[in-house]
Amino acid sequence: MAGEPGHISGGLAKFREECGVFGIYGPGAEVAQLTYYGLFALQHRGQESAGMAVSCGSEIEVYKGLGLVAEVFRPDHLQTLKGEVAIGHVRYSTTGSTSLVNAQPLVASTGQGMLAVAHNGNLVNTSSLRRKLSAEGSVFQTTTDSEIILNLLARYRHHPLPEAIRQCMAELKGAYSLVIMTEKRLFGVRDPHGIRPLCLGRLGTSVVLASESCALDVLGAELIREVEPGEIIIIDEHGISSLQGPRADRPAHCIFEFIYFARPDSTLEGMNVYAVRRELGRRLAAECRVDADLVIPVPDSGVAAAGGYAEGSGLPLVEGLIKNRYVGRTFIQPTQESRELGVRLKLNPIRSLLRGKRIIIIDDSLVRGTTSRHIIQMLREAGAKEVHLLIASPPVLHPCYYGIDTSAYGELIAARWPVERVRRYVGCDTLYYLSLEGLLSAFGPQRDDYCTACFTGCYPVPL
Repeated sequence: MAGEPGHISGGLAKFREECGVFGIYGPGAEVAQLTYYGLFALQHRGQESAGMAVSCGSEIEVYKGLGLVAEVFRPDHLQTLKGEVAIGHVRYSTTGSTSLVNAQPLVASTGQGMLAVAHNGNLVNTSSLRRKLSAEGSVFQTTTDSEIILNLLARYRHHPLPEAIRQCMAELKGAYSLVIMTEKRLFGVRDPHGIRPLCLGRLGTSVVLASESCALDVLGAELIREVEPGEIIIIDEHGISSLQGPRADRPAHCIFEFIYFARPDSTLEGMNVYAVRRELGRRLAAECRVDADLVIPVPDSGVAAAGGYAEGSGLPLVEGLIKNRYVGRTFIQPTQESRELGVRLKLNPIRSLLRGKRIIIIDDSLVRGTTSRHIIQMLREAGAKEVHLLIASPPVLHPCYYGIDTSAYGELIAARWPVERVRRYVGCDTLYYLSLEGLLSAFGPQRDDYCTACFTGCYPVPL
């Protein structure tokens, strides 16, 4: 409980996901162009780098760079990337620094030919695997755990590749969704608990893999199904086949995909993300009724839950905060003054709607608390009589080690201070978190299929 409310240590206002992956097997299709569109749809999962690898059948060509998808790939790049199989990646780093060498896909020449790998997730046994592989002669060129996967696959080069992948999975501990390609085949792999998402779709005669179904929708592809935990999908000239690798006793899908990470138009585990978020708002209304005049969301993360809360409470929903969608992603905030200015550049209250009103503001989660503090200050300056902050998820009490950008308790305000002290810090009249029971009840009979370690400290994969 060290520190004072005005001295929260560094960290993030929101969790950040590590990355998104995409793959397509499409003889006769413009696979590079389709991969570009797929990555564009997954841009919310990573904004630091983007890349793709394309095979023409005899070799794999890779192109990647730092920045957004539209910044990395120009039309002339895509025209030169011709082939029948492609994989792509957008990255936000949680393991390894932000540098071009760590951008994916990673490509290597092995005893089985060329391999390209794109990885979403985070391994928890990175150090031990790196030491082991280094002792056996492996040379590492990046600081990412994804290169460990590539080295392990090369180590099992005497096995057919599907079996090599299965052998590799037995040594990997943590979260991973992978798309892997050779010169002529495409593979999709999901970790034994299914922590990170991966789905399978079809576009005409082409087969597509993606972190989220929204990438399929952009292409006009049909969602076939989710890749099962521990499953290896094999796509080649013979069609789609499946090999079951290691599988845990029960799934542990990341529940924060539904709370914040995934796009609201995606379907995960058979459920629409927007519908789940709206239901969380209704559950929040059932648990916490506040005497107020208006409900407003924090855009865009709180929009669906705010709609559900307004529906459940009978209070009017208004767009009291307007988001500037043209603020650059790399806005630097080195001082307290510039951090506050950064919030004001992104969000601006509608004073005529808020003046003299008792306001309920809804957000999906509260991680660090600094952004919420600035927003509440803006609402009060706009004339709000009362500001009640309701959170559509439980307090985040524990770090995530499976591919989300938080690995220290000091970054989590709810882990440091009790609710009343957090309320005073952010400056609201009421602070309420949705209960864990209320959160899980939104998932019905599937409620036990999710990783809730960030709320409970019960980690499905031992650290």
